[in-house]
Amino acid sequence: MRRPSDPVLRHTELTGHAEHTEHTGRIRRFSRAERWIHRSTAALMGLCVATAACLYLPALAELVGRRHLVVTVHVWSGLLLAVPFLLGLASRAFRADLRRLGRFGPHDRVWLRAALRRDRLTRRPAGKFNAGQKVYAGWLAGAVLVMAGTGIMMWWTGLVPLGRRTAATFVHDWLALAVAVVLAAHIGKALGDPEARRGLRTGSVGRDWAEREHPLWRPGE
Repeated sequence: MRRPSDPVLRHTELTGHAEHTEHTGRIRRFSRAERWIHRSTAALMGLCVATAACLYLPALAELVGRRHLVVTVHVWSGLLLAVPFLLGLASRAFRADLRRLGRFGPHDRVWLRAALRRDRLTRRPAGKFNAGQKVYAGWLAGAVLVMAGTGIMMWWTGLVPLGRRTAATFVHDWLALAVAVVLAAHIGKALGDPEARRGLRTGSVGRDWAEREHPLWRPGE
C-alpha cells in the first residue's frame, strides 16, 4: 500500500485520478466544474420548460394552480440560467471547451453533410465536440439570450410600449416551443449514447468510444 506521502499517489490526487483512468482504459473528458455547470444549467432549463408547460397547457394549469407562483419561478429560473455559465468562466477547462465549441473547421462540414444525408458509410471526423454539438450549443445559447430579452419585456411591462410587448410575447412563445423540441431531441440523443452520459456523470469516457466517436480529439491539448 502506498503511503500518503508517495509522490505517485499525490500526482494522481492532484490530476483528478488521471493515473487511474489511464490504467482502466478511460480518459478524462470533463472537469468537475464542467459537470457542475451542465447539471445546474440542465436543472434550470428543465424548471423553465416545466413551468412554461404549466402556464400554457390548460390541463396542467388547472392541476398545478397558483399561477402567480408558477410565473415567478419561471421568470427567475430563466434569469438564473446565466449564473452557472458566468461562474464557470473561472474554470480553465470550461473556457478551453468554449473555444472548441466556437471553432468550426473543414472536418465539421464533412460531419454535417454526412449527418444531413443520413450517410452511415462516410466517416464522420470530430474533435472533442462534433459539428452537431457545436451547432446545438450555439443555437441554444442564442435562443436563451432571445428568450431572456423577450421575457424581460413581458415581465417588466413598463420598459417598452404595448406593441413591442406583443411582438416579444409572440417571439417568446414560439421560440419556447422550438427550444422544447430541440431539448427533447438532445435528450433522446443522449439516451441513445450511454458512454456520453457516463462522461458527463463521472468525467471520463472509454478510450475506444473516444477514438470511434471523436477521432480527432487529443486529450490534454
